[in-house]
Amino acid sequence: MKILGIETSCDETAAAVVEDGRRVLSNVVASQIDIHAQYGGVVPEVAARSHIEVMLPVAHGALDRAGVTWDDIDGIAVTAGPGLLGSLLIGTLTARTIALVRNKPLYAVNHVVAHTFANFLYLTGDATGGGSAARSVSEDGGVPEAAGPVPDEPQFPLLSLSVSGGHSHLLYFESPLEYKLLGATRDDAAGEAFDKVAKMMGLPYPGGPSVGIAAELGDEQAYKLPIANLGDTLDFSFSGLKTAVLRTLQSEVGGDFRTPSSELPGRLSETQINNMAASFQRTVCETLAGTLKRAYDQYQPKSVVIAGGVAANTRLREEVSRQLPVEMTYSAMEYCTDNGAMIASMGYHLAKAGRTTDPLKLKTDPSLAV
Repeated sequence: MKILGIETSCDETAAAVVEDGRRVLSNVVASQIDIHAQYGGVVPEVAARSHIEVMLPVAHGALDRAGVTWDDIDGIAVTAGPGLLGSLLIGTLTARTIALVRNKPLYAVNHVVAHTFANFLYLTGDATGGGSAARSVSEDGGVPEAAGPVPDEPQFPLLSLSVSGGHSHLLYFESPLEYKLLGATRDDAAGEAFDKVAKMMGLPYPGGPSVGIAAELGDEQAYKLPIANLGDTLDFSFSGLKTAVLRTLQSEVGGDFRTPSSELPGRLSETQINNMAASFQRTVCETLAGTLKRAYDQYQPKSVVIAGGVAANTRLREEVSRQLPVEMTYSAMEYCTDNGAMIASMGYHLAKAGRTTDPLKLKTDPSLAV
């Protein structure tokens, strides 16, 4: 079964063709990072307009790279939420129209839940790239023909830590479509905290990669930063950590709580920036991995995965592997950030369960709950 997945929840216009929920036949992503970097974050209206420009070329590019036609597609899966309303509308309107015109079943996907399914995917042939439609994709426009052996499929029950710029969720799956939320962030998501701390230190957007690069040159034990104590819950909180970073940096430059954060980048030394990047990254990773370990001890799942943009952080992967008493496998980096393949993978399971959505009734929900 071949599913076309469409993802436009934020600033990535993505489409992919996935067979049987695992085999990626194509994965095309048009990124807007270069556009939003000049603003230090995603501008919703700009994001929506950019989606309009490339949505159809990206979708057609996914079919071309997969070597299939519309007749070969068995269904359309699309992100219905959560996300930015304007961005979501472009993807859902496109998917609804295709479903009606091509007489294809439509499957509405929860973006947060779909991130977990990135761990079921494997590449085949020249699956990745964006062609003329993509603003920012892999330099070579594809992957080697020899994509390696098919990885083992994660087993259920499954524990998933899904963390990105917009969410931090801990999910427990009894089966692909039977899941419950164990914990979530009470304030800033982990990726959002990376962005804000990066801005304090004058590092470029997006914050995750730039903090990671700076951290490689720093001492992660240079600063002792707090981990939120949320009792016996499996929730997360990064607001206090973010404030602790700010107060520490203000002190480092000889100021106090009245020192504007906008002045910090010009007064911090490169060593101070690198050390804080490393210390902050360590604290976030220890927080996430520690909560994941407590959930593992409580639920004893057969498999544990991490997903979302922050899952691409190598320090987090190291910390999870260190704390959990299981052999971890991680998804390819290109499936950690937003992509259509994860949407198509979850769409496959919705298709198997017969959970179709009427194209005339599908509504986007920016605050769609897990």
